[in-house]
Amino acid sequence: MQKIMDSVQVCEVCFASCRLSEGQTGRCHARKNVNGRIIPVNYGKITSLALDPIEKKPLRRFFPGSRILSVGSYGCNLKCPFCQNCEISCAEEKDGQLIFHGSAEEVISYRKITPSALCHLALDYRQQGNIGVAYTYNEPLVGYEFVRDTAQLVHENGMQNVIVTNATAKLPVLRELLPWTDAMNIDLKGIRPEYYERVLGGDLYMAEAFIKEAALNCHVELTTLIIPGMNDSDEEMDALALWISQLDHGDEIPLHVSRFFPRYRMMDSQPTEVSKIHHLSEIARRHLKYVYTGNC
Repeated sequence: MQKIMDSVQVCEVCFASCRLSEGQTGRCHARKNVNGRIIPVNYGKITSLALDPIEKKPLRRFFPGSRILSVGSYGCNLKCPFCQNCEISCAEEKDGQLIFHGSAEEVISYRKITPSALCHLALDYRQQGNIGVAYTYNEPLVGYEFVRDTAQLVHENGMQNVIVTNATAKLPVLRELLPWTDAMNIDLKGIRPEYYERVLGGDLYMAEAFIKEAALNCHVELTTLIIPGMNDSDEEMDALALWISQLDHGDEIPLHVSRFFPRYRMMDSQPTEVSKIHHLSEIARRHLKYVYTGNC
């Protein structure tokens, strides 16, 4: 028993490969070493639930005009200083409470729900135009087991599954979800490896490998949030759109070029100018058929 309690386990979900001692939680705040096993401690703990337009995911070329039951938990493996959902993405559980350390400590409310109950809720909303479940708001893949278990039930009941993700997960995680996944909106946050590493604390190459495989197996749309002075040059957008176009049928993958608003650790920054979003979108259209502006 002592050997189990003292054992260090490696989490195999993402690039971080956190080495966790007994009772220790990974950088995502959602995965923990419990009795020698890495488990998702956010399993079934829901912080956000809404019936959203599909265009809000954003998806523009997947069941347009429909609505989808959107659900989020807590936790994320990236450390974006401009996080748009920081209260839940950066929250961590302590003594049975979910805490966000912002300018002041804030308790975040959540409810517990089983995959079966969430599936039944999605079915109940069909009369309001719901087509399925979207796993979104925080980074859903840090708790991919709940996504997998729910998505299988949703599919068995003839509804759609959508995953909104930063794509910095290992391919075995993606492959475990693909049989039940109909569409993804994936953040491609930039095209420079050093931007991913130094600003986001992530891995561009893992995101690119994830996008390549996902695009071969389900409907994929991409989103790039434009941060002034960080990833907003003409050269970067041209390189990013070119990379997408070189994927299999890549010129037909929709790209959402989205406007940044000050959030989290960048509250003193200025929003992206609308003119900049339109300008970068025109550059992207040199390589891609479907380019959309967001938050304008």
